[in-house]
Amino acid sequence: MPLIVDTDLCTSCGECVESCPMDIIRLNDEGFPYQKYDECWYCGVCEEDCPEIALVIELPFLVR
Repeated sequence: MPLIVDTDLCTSCGECVESCPMDIIRLNDEGFPYQKYDECWYCGVCEEDCPEIALVIELPFLVR
């Protein structure tokens, strides 16, 4: 899962849910974002639009 949430910074505003072009981010019962599907494009829109800088997209690495 590439989405990492800093729960100390997240205010559960839902901006990441609204800005995700793939519509894969949801808020859990505690109000924190999570990825509903593994279809993330790693575009970084949610990270960029987060007003609290509480999200980080962890890019996968290829190991050869």
